[in-house]
Amino acid sequence: MIKVTRLDSTEYYINPHQIESVELRPDTTLLMLSGKHVIVREKVEDIIDRIIEYRRRIGGFKNEE
Repeated sequence: MIKVTRLDSTEYYINPHQIESVELRPDTTLLMLSGKHVIVREKVEDIIDRIIEYRRRIGGFKNEE
């Protein structure tokens, strides 16, 4: 799980495996596989970095190298 912050400053965790795409419109918007849109305060680059760190932590890259 990665930590994200809603626009109202509420912090929560989201499963990065459920993120279909990350868009900047102008706020960072996560489009989930369920079709739900989640708008967060983090920059797109920060979300990507958190996903990469999460995948490293769980060993997600071992079968992709």
